[in-house]
Amino acid sequence: MISYDLQCAIGHKFEGWFGSSADFEKQKQSGFLDCPACGSTEVVKCLSAPNIGRKANQAESIAPLQGEVTTAPEPATLTNAPEIPAAMQEAIDKVAQIQAESLKESTWVGRKFADEARAIHYGETDDRVIHGETSSDEAEALAEEGIRVMPLLFPVIPPEAKN
Repeated sequence: MISYDLQCAIGHKFEGWFGSSADFEKQKQSGFLDCPACGSTEVVKCLSAPNIGRKANQAESIAPLQGEVTTAPEPATLTNAPEIPAAMQEAIDKVAQIQAESLKESTWVGRKFADEARAIHYGETDDRVIHGETSSDEAEALAEEGIRVMPLLFPVIPPEAKN
């Protein structure tokens, strides 16, 4: 597995794991990569230092210089993260549940969201609730046309990507 440092168009940084560089490109082109903070699908790789393993003949640790004390930094883990207060977690869970219930009556239109929203708005197709993907610029253009849109608070996995 390869770990990449990623960044969305807004500037949120996060980490992604991929089987190969080609796997990253394939997921990006398919629209399966999105920012966990804002849902943006405009994701790029950031520069990052490679993690090069130790050779088999290298010692486990190198002795510090005379009088120098060294300690390895603690790795960041979820257990080191601040705990979310129970009331806040309950609110997050409730909002996620409401979104999931709302999406049951909605049709996934994927990257055709803007076109479908316009077709519904202008009476070119049947009125229905839809959800999908679009850029923030396109969402703004829809709103300027008087088409009601809103971002989803939690990322949504396209139906064809679900196991």
